[in-house]
Amino acid sequence: MAGTPLLRASGIQKQYGRVRALEDVTFEVRAGEVLGLIGPNGAGKTTLLECLAGVLPWSAGALLQGEQVLHAQQRSAVLFYMPDAIAPWPAQPLGWALDFAIGFFGGRAVLRDDVVGRLALEPLLRARIGTLSKGERKRALLALGLLMPQPVLMVDEPFDGLDLKQSREAAQTLREHAARGRTLLLSIHQIAEAARICDRFVLLSGGRVRGEGTLEEVRGLAAARAGRPAADLEEAFLALT
Repeated sequence: MAGTPLLRASGIQKQYGRVRALEDVTFEVRAGEVLGLIGPNGAGKTTLLECLAGVLPWSAGALLQGEQVLHAQQRSAVLFYMPDAIAPWPAQPLGWALDFAIGFFGGRAVLRDDVVGRLALEPLLRARIGTLSKGERKRALLALGLLMPQPVLMVDEPFDGLDLKQSREAAQTLREHAARGRTLLLSIHQIAEAARICDRFVLLSGGRVRGEGTLEEVRGLAAARAGRPAADLEEAFLALT
């Protein structure tokens, strides 16, 4: 059921020597939502996603599904993480990569043609991944993520490299998959893009959560902090950070 608590990150910390990149990060992920992890470059967004995915070990904290603590191997069955700016299988055609990933990971083969069409990838299926432009590669990565079987898809900067039209089309595609029950955790630094697509937000700055909730809820938090209403998500973020 959409809105049902699915996962909870509790007290996550990541420390590099004396530097704490993440400090007591706690938030909730709800089934079927688009949750935006919002913050400027250097806020700790990528580090957090990598910790949740098991790419990086955290220094403290836990990810819980109900009362069960999910360890790294268990998390891989629930979460799929798509990093930014990678080029998997660069010498292979995009079509081959999609089919290989579906077969290897047990992906959602029934969605392949729809995802390819929605993200305008048909003309690129024979192109080698290493030859794709930044925007083309981003759409290819989104397709790979959407075809994976895990219920929660985490994407780092899903709109980076896309023009306005492509961003709108990608956002619509992501929203349609959420409407079908997929849960999305998106790391976004473009606050205007986040406001258009996300159901709820986790505001991250300096490795700390500064607010969590719907737009109205974070605006309320900002109003309580600043003593005046926040007109939009951008103003709320500035007030809380």
